[in-house]
Amino acid sequence: MSTAKPAYAAPLKNPTVYVIVAAALIISAAMGIRQTFGLFIGPFSYDRGLPVTLVAFAIALHNLVWGFAQPFAGAAADRYGAAPVVAFGATTFAAGLALAAGSPSAIALIAGLGLLVGIGVSCTTFGVVLTAVGRAATPEQRSMAMGIASAGGSLGQVLMVPFAQLVRETSGISTSLYALAFLMLVAAPFGMLLDRRRDVGTPHVSASPAAAPVPLRETLAHAVRHRGYRLLTLGFFTCGFQLAFIATHLPGYLSLCHMPMALGATALALIGLFNMAGSWACGWLGGRFRQQHVLGWLYLIRGATIAAFFLLPKSTVSVVLFAAVMGLTWLGTVPLTSGLIAKVFGTRHLGTLFGVVFLSHQLGSFLGAWLGGYVFDATGSYTLIWAATALAGLFAALLHFPIDDTVHAPVEPARA
Repeated sequence: MSTAKPAYAAPLKNPTVYVIVAAALIISAAMGIRQTFGLFIGPFSYDRGLPVTLVAFAIALHNLVWGFAQPFAGAAADRYGAAPVVAFGATTFAAGLALAAGSPSAIALIAGLGLLVGIGVSCTTFGVVLTAVGRAATPEQRSMAMGIASAGGSLGQVLMVPFAQLVRETSGISTSLYALAFLMLVAAPFGMLLDRRRDVGTPHVSASPAAAPVPLRETLAHAVRHRGYRLLTLGFFTCGFQLAFIATHLPGYLSLCHMPMALGATALALIGLFNMAGSWACGWLGGRFRQQHVLGWLYLIRGATIAAFFLLPKSTVSVVLFAAVMGLTWLGTVPLTSGLIAKVFGTRHLGTLFGVVFLSHQLGSFLGAWLGGYVFDATGSYTLIWAATALAGLFAALLHFPIDDTVHAPVEPARA
């Protein structure tokens, strides 16, 4: 693996630390809550009489809506700041959960978990929150800062999954979803801390104070023509496909393998726990090696792990090992991908540029979640979708290794 020019970043300063902590708390709430949705597929089907395909479609739809809404949410944060976008998103997210909790109908489920949650997640996760971290940190610290925020955000997955499982088992589906909606609202005020250093690190500004920033339209046109940006966009599709399938269907698959029902929730929580270390490690590696090469190896490891898990006999140990390795490679793609975009194009329009790439990710998420349910209903087995998920890792690796990370934008001015 080729190494980048060594950089020894200074310790993070207090304003940046505040932004990282706030970002981690918001991402913890949003990502932790959506990670619990796989626990509700069976109960929605058994208790409310809804087909598995329909529940999977609602979960898949929120991924699709998230993807289409992300460029707009990122552009709004680029222009107005992250705080109002996070506030709107948290309220919409909570409303979607409450709608799904309060009505047993298929329409309410699709509108709540599909449409409203999708819009809410786009405003409370990576495209808005993590890009605020990217602006707050210096270029030398950026990959590490994003990795730390992503790692801290994994705490929500560790805590939310067992919390949702416990409340659902003791008080039912509705109470569990209402409790998650309340926690999402509690996280909203932390968005006010994300804009503390919004004035620093402005990209696309040359050393000359008189230089005008590059307009968004010109930046987008340049990015679309950039081969590396296109490859990154295609590769991120695989990430969404793999993660959504596993998060949505792993608990059900383990039940088919005659494993304890609680093991599915444990596996999802373990993925979140190990993702804390994996996101930090990917951020660290991204500051010392070429980010596209780290991404390539990450996808290879993930694909091989998925193939081995599916082919080998199932046991509690194999599930735990699978969850651990998947956790180490889970969301480490996000700081690496957003950091690579920031390196090549700067951070002024980072929310929008990452949002476009993330749309590809969410198209993959939609297919991963929905096809899992469709293939199972059609064949009675997850075999075909497990094979496709493993092969997708090789496909993504082949796309990432040749990406050119040469800076194609005016260099950001140094900060004292």
